[in-house]
Parts: sequence; C-alpha cells; structure tokens
Amino acid sequence: MHDRDSGRDDRGIRLVGFDADDTLWRSQDYFDAAQLEFERIVGRYVDLQDARAHERLYAIEARNIALFGYGVKGMVLSMIEAAVEITGERISASDLHRIVGLGKDLLQHPVELLPGIREAVETIAGQFDVVLITKGDLFHQEAKVRQCGFASLFRRIEIVSEKDAATYARLFEEFALQPTQFLMVGNSLRSDIAPVLGLGGWGVHMPYHTTWVHETEAVLPADADLRMRRVEAAHALPAAVRELAEASLELTDERGP
Repeated sequence: MHDRDSGRDDRGIRLVGFDADDTLWRSQDYFDAAQLEFERIVGRYVDLQDARAHERLYAIEARNIALFGYGVKGMVLSMIEAAVEITGERISASDLHRIVGLGKDLLQHPVELLPGIREAVETIAGQFDVVLITKGDLFHQEAKVRQCGFASLFRRIEIVSEKDAATYARLFEEFALQPTQFLMVGNSLRSDIAPVLGLGGWGVHMPYHTTWVHETEAVLPADADLRMRRVEAAHALPAAVRELAEASLELTDERGP
C-alpha cells in the first residue's frame, strides 16, 4: 500500500475496503424481482403458501452455496432444482427455460450506482488507500466493476468466493496490515462487518433497503458499538470513516507503540 502523503501518520486505520453489490450499486432489487417471477412460474402448478415455495427455495440456495458459490448462476441452478422439487417434477421444459432466462436477464442488467456513492468513495480515497472486496460470480462481478466508471480509485480489486474471517485474515496478510488498521464499508452484517470486527478491525454498516436473508444472519462482537458506525446513505460515509479513524488513533495512543 502506498502513502497518500509521505508524512502521513500510519497509526490507526490505513486501508478502507468497500463492498460492491448494494453498497456501490443496486443488486438485490433485481434478485428480488427474479424471485417474484420464479414464484409466478411455480405458482401455476402449486399453491405457493401451502408449498412453502419461498422458504424451500431459500433452503435449497443455502444448501447449494458450498457447491455453486454466490451469484446469479448459483441462484438459477437452485431455482431449477427448487422448481422441480416443489412441483413434484411436473414443471414443463418451457417453464424451466423461462427460469434460465431470468438468470440471463440478471447477468445483462446495467450497473446502477447508488446515489452519492461515487463522490463518497472519491472523498475517502483522497484520505486513505481504498480497495474493493466483493464476492459472487467472477465474470459477472468483473463486468460490473468495468461498468461502474470509477474502478481506478481502488488500489486493488478482490473478487472472492466467500467473505469470512479466514478470507479477511488472508487479505490482511497480503496487504501487510494488522486488522486494527483496516475498515470495511458494506451493507451486509454477515459478510462485510461481523468478520472484520471479529478480527479486531473497524466497520461502517450502510444497510440497503432490501437484503437477502442469508446476509442478515450475523453475530457481532460485544464491542461492536465502539468499532462500528451505521449510516443511512452514501453522503454520510466520509464523516463516519473519519470518526472511526480518529477513534482508532485514540485506541493506539492508549495501548502505546
């Protein structure tokens, strides 16, 4: 990591990471719309409530993460499996083809930045080195990064299969950082905030108005209130990062060199 200012104090936070989906640009809205269409397709065969279609699809998706990973392709494969199971194998080939089409539409959807996010990232990048850390399908994530228009702000772009404590610990080693020198910005408590706080880092949680249930399942450490801030919109990110950066310096001073 390079210094923005050769005289910069390297105590405290040195690197700020950003999540991508639903932090920089819209994503879950499109997945939600695809799930509604999936339920309309399956609803031609069964009563959705009686069949517990919503819950059964999520159970299959969660079970398949270890095999397919995250992203559109894994979701579509899980939808096909769920459709066959929920309908008792009665679903037609044409309707299975419609489900495949849902995935193709998702993969081709243009990137839509969240309001004010580019300006917020630019401001933070003027004060800290910034990296992008996202998970999902490699090709799809690479395409969205290319389309976003400000990928050049990030010192590094990491597309990983999972965002857990082991992944962040590996990245800290590669970045030559202590966890206490890293702050993560993201919408997911499970993937963006809890693992980093658990390792001793810092976090800014910017919830999105809709979140996949899988990403809400998280246990935060007891001192989360000290090392995490919550903001409602991108314009508040720079101030939250500065506040935590100051807190990290105070903590360093208390502990000593």
